[in-house]
Amino acid sequence: MENGAKKSGGCGNGEIETPNTITIKGILGLLLANIDCNDKRRVISLGMGDPTAYSCFRTADVAEDAVVDSLQSQKFNGYSPTVGLPQTRKAISEYLSLDLPYKLSPDDTFVTSGCTQAIDVALSILARPGVNILLPKPCFPIYELCAAFRNLEIRHYDLLPNRGWEVDLDDVEALADQNTVAMVIINPGNPCGNVYSYQHLKKIAETAKRLKIVVIADEVYGHLAFGDTPFVSMGVFGSLVPVLTLGSLSKRWIVPGWRLGWFVINDQCSTFKTPKVIERIKKYFDILGGPATFIQAAVPRILQQTDEAFFTETINTLKLSSDICYERIKDIPCITCPYKPEGSMALMVKLNLSLLKDISDDIDFCFKLAKEESVIFLPGITTGLKNWVRITFAVEPSSLEEAFGRVKSFYQRHSNQQEGY
Repeated sequence: MENGAKKSGGCGNGEIETPNTITIKGILGLLLANIDCNDKRRVISLGMGDPTAYSCFRTADVAEDAVVDSLQSQKFNGYSPTVGLPQTRKAISEYLSLDLPYKLSPDDTFVTSGCTQAIDVALSILARPGVNILLPKPCFPIYELCAAFRNLEIRHYDLLPNRGWEVDLDDVEALADQNTVAMVIINPGNPCGNVYSYQHLKKIAETAKRLKIVVIADEVYGHLAFGDTPFVSMGVFGSLVPVLTLGSLSKRWIVPGWRLGWFVINDQCSTFKTPKVIERIKKYFDILGGPATFIQAAVPRILQQTDEAFFTETINTLKLSSDICYERIKDIPCITCPYKPEGSMALMVKLNLSLLKDISDDIDFCFKLAKEESVIFLPGITTGLKNWVRITFAVEPSSLEEAFGRVKSFYQRHSNQQEGY
């Protein structure tokens, strides 16, 4: 998916350049507007990764209590330091250090307004004239949008669906040059549902070291792994290559609306973490609006006191939902899932347009599905893969069953192969 730009009228005689990139919220809004208002069935959206819409997904009691106590204390109604409260930075660094062979410092940790702001920080800090960044294809589209605003050249490397959506390292090597500053990996994977092994992450680190580039590790779905491959943080390789770890409370604690994220520097050799870079980061945070102070103040208790049973219940629910999704897809010939998800909250399916008599592409498929069945899928072009579809499975089982029943009816109505129906 290429980034273009369009002219927007401004005040006076000036014009501003606006990146012309598809966003998830933008296209979901269009899909929802295409719903037939005469259809009395409820709309089932499998397009947005927000599990809070379903009662089977809710945050931990200790998280709610921590926020209430923080707010009612009246100690956190003022501004926080722009880089985050000291106790919050300390708690996040200690939490992430549990997955590492070394200890992070609170000074390595910056508190952000969700993982989206952490993405903006990472790309903004790296941006300078003439440089490029390597993004996976498919990819979470905010990277495209942010890179376009920062005038970063984007180069896409392939993920390999038949190899568990692993990084095509040969592709990375071919795309990188002396102006490449970083590569992005998302693990556990959005939109693919993959979880990378220790061995594959090590190969990524070795490749990045050889190319002399930074790894931006998006771990917003960190620990949401339910297959045979355990979650391993890319920061494990922070002594081999500089790693910028991005994450948040949003997914693991089921609180995307709390907007509490982090930007963390894993760089044991200090090849990236120089005084000049740190000063640049701190100055950039001075112009950002971070999370609410009382939410930040609740973080230490949330990270330290959440019962393991809460995490286990979330993982079990996601596994059940992903299994339902994967099995129901098998009953619908026009969509194929090449890889059973092992983590995160979404998967990618390939459209077989040759089996459909009047569907031109993934956008057409999703708009007609929305209009005829009140079911929302995300067109794959949004993530960079034309004629694929992203499906979110962080949904209660009964809604998934109903949604795929409707998708099957949609296929039967549009199928080229009417026999047996």
